[in-house]
Formats: sequence, structure tokens, C-alpha cells
Amino acid sequence: MDPEALRKYSALHPKPAGLALQYGTAGFRTAAQLLDHVMFRMGLLAVLRARAVPATIGVMVTASHNPEEDNGIKLVDPLGEMLHPSWEEYATQLANAEEQDLQEVITEICQKAAVNLHNDALVFIGRDTRPSSEKLSQSVIDGILVLGGQYHDYGLVTTPQLHYMVCCQNTQGQYGKATLEGYYEKLSKAFMELIKQSHSSGESQRHLKVDCANGIGALKLSEMKPYFPQELLIHIYNDGTKEKLNHLCGADFVKVHQKPPVGLDMKPNERCCSFDGDADRIVYYYKDATGHFHLIDGDKIATLISIFLKELLAKVRQNFQMAVVQTAYANGSSTRYLEETLKVPVHCVKTGVKHLHHKAQEFDVGVYFEANGHGTVLFSKAAETKIRQLVKEEKDDEKREAAKVLENMIDLINQTVGDAISDMLVIEAILALKGLTVQQWDGIYTDLPNRLLKVQVADRRVIDTTDAERRAVTPPGLQEKIDALVKKYKLSRAFVRPSGTEDVVRIYAEADTQENADALAHEVSLAVYHLAGGKGAPPQP
Repeated sequence: MDPEALRKYSALHPKPAGLALQYGTAGFRTAAQLLDHVMFRMGLLAVLRARAVPATIGVMVTASHNPEEDNGIKLVDPLGEMLHPSWEEYATQLANAEEQDLQEVITEICQKAAVNLHNDALVFIGRDTRPSSEKLSQSVIDGILVLGGQYHDYGLVTTPQLHYMVCCQNTQGQYGKATLEGYYEKLSKAFMELIKQSHSSGESQRHLKVDCANGIGALKLSEMKPYFPQELLIHIYNDGTKEKLNHLCGADFVKVHQKPPVGLDMKPNERCCSFDGDADRIVYYYKDATGHFHLIDGDKIATLISIFLKELLAKVRQNFQMAVVQTAYANGSSTRYLEETLKVPVHCVKTGVKHLHHKAQEFDVGVYFEANGHGTVLFSKAAETKIRQLVKEEKDDEKREAAKVLENMIDLINQTVGDAISDMLVIEAILALKGLTVQQWDGIYTDLPNRLLKVQVADRRVIDTTDAERRAVTPPGLQEKIDALVKKYKLSRAFVRPSGTEDVVRIYAEADTQENADALAHEVSLAVYHLAGGKGAPPQP
């Protein structure tokens, strides 16, 4: 490591005085003009991580569903998973170090993490379509080069595509080819194989309107169009040519506001979906004949996939263990349907993709989705090997055919991370194979009315939770108060949890009617305000 070069380059990417940032589930995210030094330093960190593992590491420049003025960065570990928690701390340390301490912090990380400075380091870089992304990814490259690392710049890619490339590279191509063509070919081939078997009644062409949040999803989906069979007609809206990224559109907007995005005209009973800004989340929706808007969120996506996989697993007659992983935000109706009707075990974990992904790895088939539409399916190595073996060797026709469908599902699903394009194709294939309309899918169960609120508090740390964030341990008396309020309403539950990023407490309540869900949420917000140090005026109903 050349201290002189480090000093020289670091001075070109100075840290704004007094700025402190924290690496969270989403990496670093803030206003783009504050991130230059962070990008340079994450280039440094990526090289250290690559040498420590040793393997290729990914760096993605994106702020996902945040406004266009923001940006962010996250590191991708060797199998396409999120950065290891111990390295999240190193990332925070390095990003916040003063200029003169940079060398010292790097040396300390190298000692703690047993980094072998003689190992080669290769870093894959990708970025979204924000105006600031290109310049910021150049700063990452500066950091990589200072420490003698090598890089491959994929340029404009979706976040899940970068995760996919990293996984392909580190499995020596076993997961697929580490190119965009490789990604498009693998997914489209599996999709074609699946829908070949659908003898869908009525029209053979399937129309789907896709809101791409004026982001990277539009570019990559249109690049992929030539690979799709003519049966699938994709109509792209909010493609980024006219409007701002994530502005009044995208999966997050649709989910939060429970209404269609601007820039997409919906006719009754048309299937529509929205990606978020970096295309790692998806939600579906439609308008019924009376013009009423229906949202199909991550819970219902997980349910559709679970129904389909459970039928196939029953046909292959292997003792595969399947489970669904949710967070406390999952609608109570979905949990009830999965456990009681479908008889699939459901596990609840803390909010945050890394917790869901980690839990899903415990099963042969682990389905996980957050209500916001981020999710995927994980297959254990043993299950995947067995399924591929059945396709080759099984004599029984029904078993072999079911195994073949499962094999194509394994190839269509991006197991590294939630992927809007891959999830969309999985859903489209299942709807075609089962001959389901969007209304029939929506009708599997009825969501319990719910309400999300937030209360500003002086210090969010006064609230501590347990039982996958479903019960408050502190402040004293708060949980007892919530329990008493919940007893007043039918089919109700409520929980509170501190925000991961700001001094607010998030409140979720559901009940048998919207009126009751609203009333319960309001009463719980008052309890939080009074018992957890609320700021400003008390919450109004």
C-alpha cells in the first residue's frame, strides 16, 4: 500500500466536515453531493474485502426508491448476498474517518479481518440511471486503483443484475455467465420452457403493463424484450425519457399511496405492475369494473409462488422442507392462509432483507417476500441437485414432469436477491400455467384492513423490541397498553418499532374494518407519544 498515493487521491475526494453516515441494510444513502468521499472509500473497502475473502466483490451505486437527488452505495458479497455484518461496521468506520486517519483505519481493518494484501482483488461495478451515478462510480474506481485492485465496470445495470454477475463469477460460471446476455438468455430460456406447457384458455397473448419508475428497469427490460416469446407482450411505462426517477411512480409509491402511478392509464381488469428505482422490488395491481384499485403486494406474491411450488413438491414426492419467511408487516390474512389453508410453515423475522434471506436458507425451499415487494425463493444445494437428478433419471412421467417445471423455476428465479424482472417472469409463468386471471389471484384471500403511522420522538432508542419486533420491551408499560387496545377490536393486532434511520417510531395496526384499524393505529400512536417521549403536538386522528 502506497501511503503517498493514498494521501494524494484521498485529498481529491475530501470528506465534508462534521458529516457522519452509517452503513445500513441499504448501504449508504444520502444527498448525492455528500457522497464523493464515501464512494472513493468504498472502492478502498471493496479491494480489502476482495482480498480478505478472497473472491470478486460487487459495488452498486444506487439509492433505489429514494428521490433522484439522492444516491447511495452498497457492497455485494461473493455469492451475490449482502455485505457481511462485521464489514458493515468497517464500512461505517472508513466512511467517517478523518482524512489524516485514513491510513491507520485501513491498517486496523486489515489486522482485524486478516486481509492478505498479496491476494488479487477484482471488483465488479454497476450503477443506476441517476444523473450523479456516473461521476460517483468514477470515484469508486479511483479507490480501487489506489490499492492496486482491478475492476470490471458493467455500467448501467439493475441492482439484482450486479448481484447475479458477482455470483456467476465466484461460482466459476456454475450459476450462469457473468454477462448481461448470459442473464437474459438464462431467464428467457427457463421462461419459454415453462410457458410451453401452458395451454392457456382464451387468448394466447398475455399483455402486461409495467411501470419502470423512470429508472434502470426500463432500459434493461427493453433490452430483454427481444429474448421474450411472442406470447408475452410487455408494455413499458415511465421509461425515464420524460419524467424524474421515482417521482409519483414506482413500486414504493404504489404500495404507500395505494393508487396507480402517474403516467400509466389503466383499463378495468388489466394486469399491471411496478418496479422500484433499481428494479429489486415489484408489486402488481389492477382496477376492477367499478374502477376500484386493488394492490397485490409482496405477501400475495409469496402466496401465489407458495401454492405453485407446494403442488409441484407434492408431485415429486421428496421429503423437501418448504417454508415462507415474513416480517411483522405481513398482512394477518396472508399468514393465516399460508398456515391454515395451505399448511405451509411461516416464520416471522425482524424487518430487513438480510434477516429474511438468512432464515430462508434454513429450508430446502425458502420463500421470502417483504410486503413492499422485495423477495425471492431459495433452494438448498441438496434440493436443487435432487431436482436436476430427477429430471435426468426419473422413470415416472408425473414425477419427472414436475421436476422439470421445478428445474425451470430454479433457473428463472434470481436466488441472490429480490429481482423485479425475474419475479415478474415467475409470476407471469405461474398465472399462465394455472390459467389464473389477476382477479382470481387477488381473490385467494382478502387482506385485513391496516394502517401505518409514524410518531416523532426525541430518541428512538427508548423503544426496544423482541419476538421479531412484534412486542415492545421498553419503555415500561407500553406493551401492556398496546395489548389492552388490541383487545377492543376483532381480528386485530398492532406493533411498534423504532425506525432504522430517523427519530420516529413506526406503528402498524390491522383489524376487521378500516375504521377499526385506523382507530387502533391512532390509539397506539397516542400511547407511543405519551410513553416514549413524543415530539411536537400529539398525533391527531
